[in-house]
Amino acid sequence: MLTLATDLDALTRFGRALADPIRCQLLLALREAPAHPADLADALGISRTRLSNHLACLRDCGLVVAVPVGRRVRYELADARLGHALDDLRTAVLAVEADRTCPDTAEEGCC
Repeated sequence: MLTLATDLDALTRFGRALADPIRCQLLLALREAPAHPADLADALGISRTRLSNHLACLRDCGLVVAVPVGRRVRYELADARLGHALDDLRTAVLAVEADRTCPDTAEEGCC
């Protein structure tokens, strides 16, 4: 049985991963298909060092895994359900955004 602390930890890790646009791009790319770091760096237009730091964060959050393939390493989502969760979250946010009712939407920092 999950505890409140476990639930909070899981959501905190997921939120930390989504807090950075590059990590979001990585998760969305890996949702489509597993990939090698060099290919991910090229696709995102970032250095391999920067990519490595973001992949380490995603690994530490438990969202991606490194799979050895011969002499290379391939990255993929740790669980296929994460891809579904990303799709569900994206769809929900877009639906709410289209229906935004915040009275202060013109103000900086609102919603």
